[in-house]
Amino acid sequence: MFPIKSSRVTLVGGGPVSPADLQEILTFSPYLVAADGGADTVLAAGRTPDVVIGDLDSISLDARQRIDSRHIVYDPSQDTTDFEKCLGRIDSPLILGLGFLGARIDHELAALAVLARSTPGRIVLIGAEDICFHAPPALALDLPVGMRFSLFPMAPVRGRSSGLEWPIDALEFVPAGQCGTSNRVTGPVRVAMDGPGMLVILPRRALNPVLDVLPG
Repeated sequence: MFPIKSSRVTLVGGGPVSPADLQEILTFSPYLVAADGGADTVLAAGRTPDVVIGDLDSISLDARQRIDSRHIVYDPSQDTTDFEKCLGRIDSPLILGLGFLGARIDHELAALAVLARSTPGRIVLIGAEDICFHAPPALALDLPVGMRFSLFPMAPVRGRSSGLEWPIDALEFVPAGQCGTSNRVTGPVRVAMDGPGMLVILPRRALNPVLDVLPG
């Protein structure tokens, strides 16, 4: 079963996910993995996960009874989150994550920390309002003029931009210091980063243009 090989994978965590959102994302990425308690969310939406992975401290007894035990992977490690446990078993160029943004702040921050350590551009986390991904070295997006375009550093990093109201070229981004939130699109956006660690945060309606330029 492992590693899970698919051109795209939908990964559902334990945060809030609407059935409509899950159905939409599955049209892009039909292979469905649940991180622990995300299995209950998937079942509540009328779907069955292909695989459930985690330390199984959040999945309900009812969900465990409804899912074939051969498709449930128990990983007891307390040194990794369920998100990390899933990523370590997925071999896919693009993972679309639902249920990792919103709800508990500690869980969201943990997910963003994992995202910042992941391969740039490989994972897109999708929430009710926003999407977030680790910026690749070069990013080219055609987005509506006036759209919010936010950059948040999870490590010291510099970059260059065009198509943004406030260029980033002279900025020294650093966690708990200089960030680039609430910028605005003025034309075709071109962003180049000098290293890893920058998260891109965009409105949910930017998902399709983002998927057009990321791998997978």
